[in-house]
Amino acid sequence: MSTKTFKGGAHPPERKDRSASSPIEVLRNVTQVVIPVNQHFGAPIQPLVKVGDQVKRGQKIADADGRMTVPLHASVYGTVKKIEPRMQANNLEGLAIVIEPLPGDEAVFMPTLDPFSCSREEALARVREAGIIGVGGAGFPAHVKFAPPPNKPIEYVIANAAECEPFLTIDERVMEESPEDFIDGIAIVMRITGATKGVVGLEDNKIHLVPILEKAIGQKASGLDIVVQLLRTKYPQGGEKMLITAVTGREVPSGGLPMDVACVVSNVGTLKAVSEAFRKGKPVIDTGLTVTGGACETPKNLFVPVGMLVQDLFPDVVRYDEKKLRRLVMGGPMMGPAVPSMQVPIQKNTSGVLLMDAAEAKVYEEGPCIRCGRCMRACSCRLSPALLNVALKAGDLDEAERIGALDCIECGTCSFVCPSHIQLVQRFRIGKQLVRAKKQKEAQRAGK
Repeated sequence: MSTKTFKGGAHPPERKDRSASSPIEVLRNVTQVVIPVNQHFGAPIQPLVKVGDQVKRGQKIADADGRMTVPLHASVYGTVKKIEPRMQANNLEGLAIVIEPLPGDEAVFMPTLDPFSCSREEALARVREAGIIGVGGAGFPAHVKFAPPPNKPIEYVIANAAECEPFLTIDERVMEESPEDFIDGIAIVMRITGATKGVVGLEDNKIHLVPILEKAIGQKASGLDIVVQLLRTKYPQGGEKMLITAVTGREVPSGGLPMDVACVVSNVGTLKAVSEAFRKGKPVIDTGLTVTGGACETPKNLFVPVGMLVQDLFPDVVRYDEKKLRRLVMGGPMMGPAVPSMQVPIQKNTSGVLLMDAAEAKVYEEGPCIRCGRCMRACSCRLSPALLNVALKAGDLDEAERIGALDCIECGTCSFVCPSHIQLVQRFRIGKQLVRAKKQKEAQRAGK
């Protein structure tokens, strides 16, 4: 089987070996959950419960009208103790619902629904009601992604099984332990979108999964055109645009979306959640993640209730060496935010908790740009990070926008390869916010 890839990228140390063979453990017993109300990209939602209410696992606890909204469900059976601002994984405060579990496990799921006999509208409604978002990125509502406008027909449903971030192995374990659910999710999304082709984009460091996935395709989707495509192990192979280019040869235009090239891309966790929403009536109340890192003594892959505090993982579930811990990261090391406290909740799209030691968290002194061009060769978006850095340092937002600031996916590859250790991606992240703010002000002035 041939491997495909994209131009650019880098090869950070994978460091997946410590958790890759660890079977998934499912946790239910927690002392409390702190569930952030707004975990999706889009319009905010509001609590449907009040302090003192008793809620069942799977019960809807927050929602709002609007296409770009996704409801929220209780991840435990218990009592609502507080509804208040809490620190979240993005290092910002946001409204959260605090639930204290009660003895027992009373649950209320949706009725099961046959995804291949119901109407497309019913299927999309089920995806929304289940609270499904993209768990591999910004938390985009899945029901919106699966319903492009009529003039954007979909040909490919691409399963992002690359898991290119170092350390993380939860997707690998899901595909090995629950391949039927994963493939079933692809088949369901193909039915919803009308796509004729399904592709599992799998990095070749997980080649052992090919026969497992092909067997599941034969069992769950024998009449559909779904194939496994091996991809060269390289970061950021799991980036949406990079994955589309590698699999189809098509390029998403600047400022465009996958639907502009007839593609829909979904993460392994999202596709598993789609299957469970139809086959079990289960909303998104659990999060799959990898807990690992140099300071972690017992790396594990877990499914935990949404809203579980990081601090409650230790020491009963996972052990770590407090003396070695230098940095706590939510997600992968390349794109995940560092957080100052373990009192942050695990969200729907939390893919990992990294307990980094001194070597992994080393901070280098920034030097001057030596114009070596490494960042340009590595940039998978074909930008010039060095020139973009110059423009942003000078405060020239017009020039930054002209040379593609908004096309940056903030993957961190440029920072990783820079011999001068310039914090490029951090500057680009802030610069993009400034460019967007400038454009918004210009639009407001033009509208007056």
